[in-house]
Amino acid sequence: MSTVNYVGQALKNLFSKPATCKYPFEPREFPERTRGHVENDMDKCVLCGLCQMRCPTGAITVDKKEQTWAIRPFSCIQCRSCVDNCPKKCLSMDRQYQEPGERKIEKKFDLSDSQKEALAAQAKAAAEKAAAAKAAMEAKKKAEEEAAAKAAEAGDTAGAAEAPKE
Repeated sequence: MSTVNYVGQALKNLFSKPATCKYPFEPREFPERTRGHVENDMDKCVLCGLCQMRCPTGAITVDKKEQTWAIRPFSCIQCRSCVDNCPKKCLSMDRQYQEPGERKIEKKFDLSDSQKEALAAQAKAAAEKAAAAKAAMEAKKKAEEEAAAKAAEAGDTAGAAEAPKE
């Protein structure tokens, strides 16, 4: 009985289309939900580092001092965690796969000069705002201390004036 089943299956396989297709696909278009490699639009990136923190394999490196963003494509598992957690939506998944190579590489992206200037201006404005807030808090505290001192003097004078009356 098993020989009959085997012969039937063999004949079916001989005359049917293969279940698989050859790689690379001829039209070089991948299905809609294919996860390829991560792309970064550096014009939008603010180097916040959330993608680095969320990457389960540690494939992404953000260096704020050098103002660079880097990814090791062969360490990336295409989980899309970095793309989903990016607050500026500058990361995206390309539908093309990373081309195989002889060695592991790291793709490094630098900010443009205009972006570096914009980030420096933004940091300077934030520092000035923090300094102004600190100065306002100190002025408020000093005014409260002066008001308390005046109230204490007024209380002492009133207390001294009331003491002889008794």
